Amino acid sequence: MNPSELLDCVTSVSCLVTQTTTGLIIGALLFLVAAGLTLIFGVLGVVNFAHGSLYMLGAYLALTVFRATDSFLAAALGAGFGVALFAVVFERLFMRRVYGTDVLMQLLVCYAFILILDDVVKIVWGGEFLSMGMPEAFQSPPFFVGGGVVPVFYLFLMIVAVAIALLLWWVLRFTKVGKTVRAAAQNPTMTSALGINTDLVYAGVFACGGLLAGLAGALAAPVRSMSPGMGFSILIESFIVTVIGGMGSVGGALVGALLIGL
Repeated sequence: MNPSELLDCVTSVSCLVTQTTTGLIIGALLFLVAAGLTLIFGVLGVVNFAHGSLYMLGAYLALTVFRATDSFLAAALGAGFGVALFAVVFERLFMRRVYGTDVLMQLLVCYAFILILDDVVKIVWGGEFLSMGMPEAFQSPPFFVGGGVVPVFYLFLMIVAVAIALLLWWVLRFTKVGKTVRAAAQNPTMTSALGINTDLVYAGVFACGGLLAGLAGALAAPVRSMSPGMGFSILIESFIVTVIGGMGSVGGALVGALLIGL
């Protein structure tokens, strides 16, 4: 957008509404990916460079389930929990071996995983661009705000992102599970001495991160095309979000995602 177009947009309510809505959607998807990334780093102390690949896997799983069931709810849930299960296996077999090592070793393991998963996606789904299309449930007429158009699916996506942000905040702050996770993050040795299975906590946190990434991929499927390697760009943006919001801060991830999106 050149300066003259930017000035015209600033002075146009409909353009502002459209651009703001688009920015919020980008921010919502970024938050879901970045929240899982920062949660894993905050508790496990490892940087999951392969987190974008979990997002990609979620999009492809959602497409497969949607084609089989014609239900976007089933597609989103199937993608979220499917990627969560896959993330647990990845953590058990690979990431657990690099806990406490330097970042270079973590990067090498994750990069190998990225290459393998990209090739698996090409074998299973092909290398061409794929698209889910807008589910029938969200094809109702859009809302008009100040002359700008707000599609129903965009509104749904924003509501889901806000609900997940509130749920994460409540779980981490007020529940026994959240207290256990925070204890394991601050002092894993003492937490283990108190009889808490920290390995199980780590697996659960990795599963939660995978669930969020898979759900983000499913929510992006109706509005973005899918291709092998699609997780790389959102991974870079998610790292920027976590740097802005602070590594390990879910609330900071929300603020950073909105800033990048807008």
